[in-house]
Amino acid sequence: MKSYGFELWDNAGNSKNQSILGMPSESDWVLYAPYTDKTLMRNFLAYTMSREMGHWAANCRYVEVVLNNDYVGVYVLMEKIKRNSGRVNISKLNAADVSGDAITGGYIFSLDKDAPAWVSQFPPQNSSAGQSIRFSYVYPKSTAIVAEQASFIRMHVDSFETALAAKNYENKQIGWRKYADENSFIDYFIVNEVSRNVDGYRLSTFLYKDKNSKGGKLVAGPVWDYDLAFRNANYCKGSDTAGWAYEFNKNCPQDYWQIPFWWEKLVNDSSFQGKLRCRWKELRSTGVLSDLRLNKLIDSVVSLTAEARQRHFQKWPVLGQYVWPNPDPIAYSYSGEIDYLKEWLEYRLAWIGKNLKNTGGCYDYPASVKEAIMIQFYPNPFTDNITVNVKSRYSQALQLSVYDVSGRRVYEQSTSVLSGSNYLTMPLVRLSPGIYLVRYSVPSGEKGTLKMLKN
Repeated sequence: MKSYGFELWDNAGNSKNQSILGMPSESDWVLYAPYTDKTLMRNFLAYTMSREMGHWAANCRYVEVVLNNDYVGVYVLMEKIKRNSGRVNISKLNAADVSGDAITGGYIFSLDKDAPAWVSQFPPQNSSAGQSIRFSYVYPKSTAIVAEQASFIRMHVDSFETALAAKNYENKQIGWRKYADENSFIDYFIVNEVSRNVDGYRLSTFLYKDKNSKGGKLVAGPVWDYDLAFRNANYCKGSDTAGWAYEFNKNCPQDYWQIPFWWEKLVNDSSFQGKLRCRWKELRSTGVLSDLRLNKLIDSVVSLTAEARQRHFQKWPVLGQYVWPNPDPIAYSYSGEIDYLKEWLEYRLAWIGKNLKNTGGCYDYPASVKEAIMIQFYPNPFTDNITVNVKSRYSQALQLSVYDVSGRRVYEQSTSVLSGSNYLTMPLVRLSPGIYLVRYSVPSGEKGTLKMLKN
């Protein structure tokens, strides 16, 4: 069973845009063959999730294909990733666009197995075989992009990676956010982690950039190629419900296709952590990633394909059989495949919810803690400035005062903190080495004293 890409032509042999089965008009399409995916729906699930999260992702229609009078089974007719007002809606880039705002977009590129357009200056982490991160041109194609444009998009990605690798990468003005759209990276992370896509972040990984006048930042996505996701890979922990997909390099350091260092840095960015947690709670509570919504999507495909899949599995009798890379145990019926999928998703979602950093504005204040505020300092001992992590049961005013061992007040700060987890900075670089006491208080009368050491 093979997948196909096809283009619609008119009688003169020119490409022709045409709507198919109600999808937006275009000439380029994909017929995806869900041979190893016995549920027939893993790509559909990932694309629908991403689209309901507010991003463009390929529309899908289930069809049965007859080729040269031979019935070949159930296929998924899908939109192809392409620059178009109805697909990846970025600016058109002409060969003459080699300067000014015109050269800044739009671009689509990917991490994949194709011949590289360029190689990242940053090797992947934890790899052990000299692997590199390779980028490929998608739009403009390698045969159409001119030298100035190729140089521009490479320099932009280099700047993003350099900023992300720097010590001050979390800085909102000069760090990685200057070059990349944070919200798109958060949502892309969520889709890859929910699905535990074994190819995620490293293959069929697309990004795009519009003109600077239209935002101009790198956007993660569109999502693509999830046939080896949602418990359908028996290698590199691809079927585990526990663990992070972005840690692929640790699990499979010998694999040639590795994940760039980006995601390890992003998940350690305190602001990214906080926004990720808020987005997760929003998606789980509002329905997009609720158990009810995902089970409804699964059941809709089960119902839709009820008649057609009888013919499909008669043509391809793979139920109960190992087809690379199906994990054990292998279901002996289609209903068994669906049961495994639903059970796996339930455990996967629960694991993610428990293991996301409990931080930021959506911090869940422990019900067992009586106090209305908790304060931690780091690093401690410190050498210059110190970060204060304030966890507050509700929004309130906070008074901080620093005293030396003689009782002399050497620093004072009054601020307001929000409900959840807050981060403050105390500029204490001018203090002499020694022991200091920090006293804090809130309007309710709650107060406390903490000790810190300046090296």
